[in-house]
Amino acid sequence: MNRSLHLVTNPNWKAASVCYEEYEDLVLKEGNCRQPRSRLRPAKYFLTTYPDLEAWSKLPLVERVGLLPGNPKGNWSAQARHFIYFLALRGYLELNWDWIIGVGEHRVPSYMMQGDASNYIGTIVKKAVELGYAKKHCETNFGRLFKHLHLKHPNLPLSRISEKDITEFENAIDDFNQHNEKDLLFPNNLFEQSIKEYKSALFRLRVVLYHIGQITSEPKRIHKNTRQTVIPKPFEDLLNRYIYVRKIQGARPATLGKIASNIRSLVHWLVNTFPEITSYKMVARDHILTYAQMLNDTLSPQKNRPYSLESKLTRLSTISTFFQDMASWGWEDVPLRPLLGPRDLPKRPIRIPRYIPEDELNRLMDQIRMLLCPYQRTALLIARWSGARRGEIRNLELDCLDTYPDGTPRLRIPVGKGRSERIIPLNEEAAEAIRDLQSQAGSVRGFTDNQTGKVAKRLFVRRGLRLSATYLFETSLGIACRGAGLTDDEGNPTVNAHRFRHTVATQLAERGAKIHTIMRVLGHTSVEMTMVYAQISDRTVLEDYQKVLGPGATIAGPLATALRSGTVRNEDIDWIKKNFFKTELELGHCLRLPQEGPCECDLYLSCAKFVTTKDYAPRLRARRKREIELIAEAQENGWEREVERHMCTVQRIDNLLVELNEPVED
Repeated sequence: MNRSLHLVTNPNWKAASVCYEEYEDLVLKEGNCRQPRSRLRPAKYFLTTYPDLEAWSKLPLVERVGLLPGNPKGNWSAQARHFIYFLALRGYLELNWDWIIGVGEHRVPSYMMQGDASNYIGTIVKKAVELGYAKKHCETNFGRLFKHLHLKHPNLPLSRISEKDITEFENAIDDFNQHNEKDLLFPNNLFEQSIKEYKSALFRLRVVLYHIGQITSEPKRIHKNTRQTVIPKPFEDLLNRYIYVRKIQGARPATLGKIASNIRSLVHWLVNTFPEITSYKMVARDHILTYAQMLNDTLSPQKNRPYSLESKLTRLSTISTFFQDMASWGWEDVPLRPLLGPRDLPKRPIRIPRYIPEDELNRLMDQIRMLLCPYQRTALLIARWSGARRGEIRNLELDCLDTYPDGTPRLRIPVGKGRSERIIPLNEEAAEAIRDLQSQAGSVRGFTDNQTGKVAKRLFVRRGLRLSATYLFETSLGIACRGAGLTDDEGNPTVNAHRFRHTVATQLAERGAKIHTIMRVLGHTSVEMTMVYAQISDRTVLEDYQKVLGPGATIAGPLATALRSGTVRNEDIDWIKKNFFKTELELGHCLRLPQEGPCECDLYLSCAKFVTTKDYAPRLRARRKREIELIAEAQENGWEREVERHMCTVQRIDNLLVELNEPVED
């Protein structure tokens, strides 16, 4: 009995014959195939060899792919792939990811794919080219990806591919990498290169689909942290719960990452040093103090050098807050009270900000202006002239620049560490660089701000992606510093992006800018933060500060006696020091404390919290002169009560001038 007669008696032949007839009609249709016999003959032999498609799908992957040397049965799977494509796209056969990835290159005839497939792929490629990708590269890679997805989900239109489908594809690639037949299909570790190509192409596809609105989540490169410390599940579960709560409270992603890393390091050390500890509840104060001592005595495993003071302070502060929060929230399986207090933490020394000296700054700026990448060059110019933080610059919106009424460039800095937007003047050099980037911006979709939730188009976007802070600052400064000779003995740059911020603040202070101006430019929320720069350079501001709060200060006013005698509480003095420059009035300062509520005095000269210094003597005399003029005017009109009121004011001013040892009249 020949094979054809055998197939007639096979119960699956009827279904198989119907499939074959449909395939034959499609292949023989005019214009579909130039050599129909080269397509029909392998299909017929494939059905003869594998009459039961379900049984074929359970065969070893190598045989289904058709790579069995010397085995003619296995080779029919390779020669009849066009027929297999037909079966899959018509719904007669469900292909799994192993076969789709194992074959690798799929030459699916266009007449088998959906009618809009070619047009849709063309649209995707066109958008990719607009974003800056190479056309030929995109045509090859996107065509390959869409064929894979189409074979897996034949009923899913390409225009409805979602993030879920792409993630499924990526997971299938990772699973295939563990397949026991992988090395037979991809010898000599060839699949390692294929993984990189697949992942790279899928990421670019995500970018394009995001900018045409087909997927909603912003594409982000995920770098697997191979150093992440693994801790027991009970510890990990409670840590994840804590991170979730802190995220709801508004903690920044970088902060959450540091918390998780520091707590995992602690737990890893605890379970290895004290094996009896199986939950956070069993952790005691002595354990944490022993951990603190370990940080003092050992080397950091990552850097192979002693832990820095900043590192130790950050770790212990995180641990203190972690246990304190969980205790205050009443969580179970945690210590009932905090394990560390403020006195247990290392004292942070008050350091002077490291500005960039003038000669080094000039050399560095010459190199920055020579950078080839306009994005890197613009980012560093903005840092130099604005004093903004790295994250604030990276997150600048596309329309961040406008002008003051006099034509001076004005930069809108987005919400950053200070939790508020601000507008500052900008040097023309940086403004011109921003305008160049704005003119090159293509039609891209906006990105969501992690802190505000606002979606807006960003300035530092290339090929549809926001450029990283590492690329904009670390990489570019490395190039510029090496060119300017600003490196240490190991060749590392001695200037980082934050030193531009210190430089801007120091230069403002040196050139007489007001404290409020420096605060506004830097986005500081406390005068104490800005006073550091006054301490460096601005002697006038520093002297003004000491005239009221320094020892032996000459002051007058109702509060002066209390300040001189030391009867004001230390807590109140601390508040006054931090907020002194916010309390300035016309003729002095009102040092009313927050807990006392807002000032209710219409005439602040009589306020119990009023204090003034010699610097205000000219203003006091000018005010006295004006009050005398008002007395004369009131006398002419016969307003006796007004005369009395203005005379009282004159008397108060006279008393203040006498206390200050100043003449009453000019």
